[in-house]
Formats: sequence, C-alpha cells, structure tokens
Amino acid sequence: MSSPTSPSATHASPKPTDPTDPSVTGAEATTTDGTAAVLSGRELAAAIRADVAARAAALTEAGTPPRLDVVTATDDEASAWYVRSIASAATRVGIRCEVRDLGAGADARRIVAELERAGAEAAVHGVILQTPLPAGCRLEELAAAIDPAKDVDGAHPLSHGRLATGLPAYPPATAAAVMALLDHHGIDPRGRRAVVVGRSTVVGRPLAQLLLDRDATVTVAHSRTRDLAEVCADAEILVAAVGRAGLIRAEHIASGAFVVDVGTNPTEDGGLVGDVDAAAAASRARGYTPVPGGVGPVTTALLLRHTVQAAEALTGSGDGATERGEADER
Repeated sequence: MSSPTSPSATHASPKPTDPTDPSVTGAEATTTDGTAAVLSGRELAAAIRADVAARAAALTEAGTPPRLDVVTATDDEASAWYVRSIASAATRVGIRCEVRDLGAGADARRIVAELERAGAEAAVHGVILQTPLPAGCRLEELAAAIDPAKDVDGAHPLSHGRLATGLPAYPPATAAAVMALLDHHGIDPRGRRAVVVGRSTVVGRPLAQLLLDRDATVTVAHSRTRDLAEVCADAEILVAAVGRAGLIRAEHIASGAFVVDVGTNPTEDGGLVGDVDAAAAASRARGYTPVPGGVGPVTTALLLRHTVQAAEALTGSGDGATERGEADER
C-alpha cells in the first residue's frame, strides 16, 4: 500500500471570527435576540457538492473519471440505506460509485482481500469500508488493508497517525464535517472549552485532534465519565457522538453553548433523531445542529470531496491536497 501522495495541505488556523463584522453571517452574528440559531448543514453541503461536481467533470474530461468503491459486509438496513444515499449523491456529482457487497457472512480474510483488490485497481480512487461489520471483525484492524492514498474516510491506522502528528491526511468525514460546520457558521474554536462526548476512532478521537489543532481546550467524555452532565455543562462547544437518542438533556448544556449533534438514531415511526434533546438545545444553546439536516449532509459531501482530491492526487492533476479538516482551506 502506498502512502498519501499530497503533502501540500496547510495547517494554519484562521483568524478568530469577529462577531461584530457585518460580513459574518453565521451563528456568532445572528443570535443577538437570545434565541438559538439552527446550524443547518444543507447550504454548506450544496456548496461542497458544486465544487466536487466541477472537479469531477474536469477529471472526466481529462480521461480519469473519479470512482469511489464501498465495501460492505452486513445486512443492516440502516447501513444499506446510507450506502445507497452515498451512491446516489456520488452519481449526481459525476463520481462513479461501486458497492462491493460481500454479505453478512463474510469473514475478515474475505473483507481484507476485497479491500486489497479495490486498492490495486487503478480506476478506483477512493475506498470505504462500511460498518457495521460481522461479529469478530474490527474496523481498526481491517482498515489497514485500505490503500492510504485511497483512504477517503480516514480509517487506516496510518491516516490516524498522520492526523495526530499534524501531517496531511484525509480525516474521517464525520469529524471533518463538524469542523466544517463550525467554520461555516462563524464559530471559531480557538480558546474555547470543547467537550466531545464519544471516543470512537470514527468521530470522537479524530474530532478531538482537529479541535486541538484549532486551539480549543478539549475534553473527551465517554461511557465511564463520572458526572457527565457537569463535564458537559462546562463546554462552550459541545459535540454529542455516541449513538444514544436523547442522551444530552438540558442539564448537560451550558446557557449560550454551541451544540453539535452527530447522532443518528432511527425512531419507531421511521424518523431520525440525534443524541441531543432538540427542545433542550433550542432553549439553552446559542446554536445547535438539527437532525436530520446538520452534520449528515456535510459528511456525505466531504466523502465525495475527498474522492476527487484522491483522484487528483493519484493522477497528478488539479489540487489533490489532502486535508486536516475544512478549516485548513480557509
């Protein structure tokens, strides 16, 4: 497997947002009436998709149509729905998406072999291993079979290591989406107390690193954290990424905090709710992300952006810069 091919991303943090600047249109400038701003991700996702579509068209015209392959080994319907949504979004922006469905009975050896096959194909520029995985399989182990140059969701151990040491890498798209949303709404983490609830390698840990890179003071809380409400209530930026509906309630949210809800929990009526009690966030926070319509659309859009970046890097065309989160581009 090859190493990431584009060491050109910059890591400088942007200047703090001035909430009195009339050019700022995010939550920092629009909540003076005391009501919580809804930090939507739909507009940002649309802008990212437009950029991706233009770059994908340029690649295709040059003879290298970008391609994303998704390896699955599950019969989980929620996962299948998500994969279909990725494939549909990819098609709309000019990225070919192939789903390699191995079935829920696939073992670790079969999954590794499929990941290696995808990485070896020159026509493939991005590879994702979709979860959940069969019993006995760990994402952290299997992801080592992904070519790091095509690791567009930041799952490979090398990608995690590069992220932690300040080197260019594709960060996990969900973690990057949180940072992109903060930037889009004019919320500068610098100097702020940030609490991330959840320590997964998909969201919590890489997000903590990205926030540290932006000079936030970061606490990572988890299932063994004592006095979770007290820890969370100290946060100026609170991120919930556990996967437990309604975990974060009013007592967890400081008055005037910004709340980012990464959770996506299905309801009995077919709907979707986050980890945060939305009514509590609306009454206590200065701004909060909705579910759906917050982090999710931006995550998908960034997966597609990472795919065209990988295609550009692998073919030596365009920008092709790997990144440490959207803040690096501003």
